[in-house]
Amino acid sequence: MITARNIARYAAAPMPAAALAPMATAAPFRERLLITTLFLTVLASSIAFIEPSPHDGLMGVLAIAGVIAGIRFHRILAVPLLLLLGWNFFGLMTLLNVPGQEKTVQYAVTSIYLALAALLFAMLFSENTVARLKAMRSAYILTAAFTAICGAIGYFHLFPGAEMFTLYDRALGTFKDPNVYAPFLILPALFLLEGMLTRRIELSGIFFSGIILFGLLLGFSRGSWFNFSVALAVVIALSLLTAPTPKARTRIIGLTLAGVAVIAILLAILLSIHSIGGMFEQRAQLIQNYDVGTGGRFRLQELAVTSVLNFPNGMGPFEFARVHGLQQHNVYLQAFLVYGWAGGLSYILLLVATLWVGFKYALVRTPWQGCAIAAVAAFFGLILEGFIIDTDHWRNFFLIMGIIWGLAAASRAAKRKAQMAPFPAC
Repeated sequence: MITARNIARYAAAPMPAAALAPMATAAPFRERLLITTLFLTVLASSIAFIEPSPHDGLMGVLAIAGVIAGIRFHRILAVPLLLLLGWNFFGLMTLLNVPGQEKTVQYAVTSIYLALAALLFAMLFSENTVARLKAMRSAYILTAAFTAICGAIGYFHLFPGAEMFTLYDRALGTFKDPNVYAPFLILPALFLLEGMLTRRIELSGIFFSGIILFGLLLGFSRGSWFNFSVALAVVIALSLLTAPTPKARTRIIGLTLAGVAVIAILLAILLSIHSIGGMFEQRAQLIQNYDVGTGGRFRLQELAVTSVLNFPNGMGPFEFARVHGLQQHNVYLQAFLVYGWAGGLSYILLLVATLWVGFKYALVRTPWQGCAIAAVAAFFGLILEGFIIDTDHWRNFFLIMGIIWGLAAASRAAKRKAQMAPFPAC
């Protein structure tokens, strides 16, 4: 049998330096250009209140920089390529159900763009992995802190016009929807917390994680709170499983218990503030008014199941909302409603495959293992949140997907180079 002890021993095996040498192959200037463009592209990703956003424009520049730097397509990336291709192909076919509608074409184009973005990020992170991850991680933390500060400014109305950063008394930062703003903050928070658990605690890490987590609280998104809780639990579990020594595991357990205590105390203090405590009490209720009733979320999801069964070729973008008045708020029902049965199945297989390689290569001991753990944990949380919201057009969702596949490609290449042995025999 393969035991947890065997997995931990395998995960703890260091990656030989020789295996990592091929990760930096581009000429220095071309690589600096790519890393700078990557940093700026991710830094602009929180500016999402306008369409198209600056991030979307920079994605084109990033693709050009990638071509100049000579990014390559690794064989493992054929899996997401084929599944994304199938998902979008069947999505295009459903446009025949809603001809002549400009918004539906825009919806399909957005799906194709996000699929290409995921593949681009995967190719980027498959080589020179450490340097490119460092640039992405730094930019993501900075932009998350920026939008979280904007959300706090809006929530507390710190200056005239600050309400532009809120919606329905909930922080939304530089996004258009609090339910998109809050999940955006989870991956950078996990980056910081994973680093503090497994490596060292720095004042900058405490500062930025505090800002980001405060912004997450002020988003008052029940789904995002659940998403973060699950993702953090996965980070802790994987960190314990892959810890190289008993001392490291003891450190993780001790810091986890101390962190829970600190968060509980800080949360109690924050909830004593009337404007926060009252909103928290309202939003923390399991069932909201818009969940029940004739036009509630649950009733719409029942109707969506019926529609999925009645339309094997899909209804097309926005068609369910046109017929029933509102969206069903479930990305899996959305996948089958918009992309048809074949497209929906492609989407489900894409998520399963991404989770599989994410967890598999998060166990491999590499210099980027911490980022791999944070990414698969964030992706797992997003998959669960998808049961109550549509996530198929979230930019950070496809960034995380690209990170997971890129790190899988990098780990496979390094493992093959080092001719690492499989799990120890029983």
